[in-house]
Amino acid sequence: MGEMKNEVEAAVEKGIRDKVKVMVGGAPVTQSFCDSIGADCYTPDAASAADAALAFCS
Repeated sequence: MGEMKNEVEAAVEKGIRDKVKVMVGGAPVTQSFCDSIGADCYTPDAASAADAALAFCS
């Protein structure tokens, strides 16, 4: 989970944060964690992630 935060920070440092969506999820991750690292979307599992990714494309 620590690496997830590093990825969000790296996107900010590279100046691309406004051009990418960061999705996190899985058993140890929560919506609160997602919010705390500045990710765009939390999903509890891969199936939900696919639906969320499609929603970002619409």
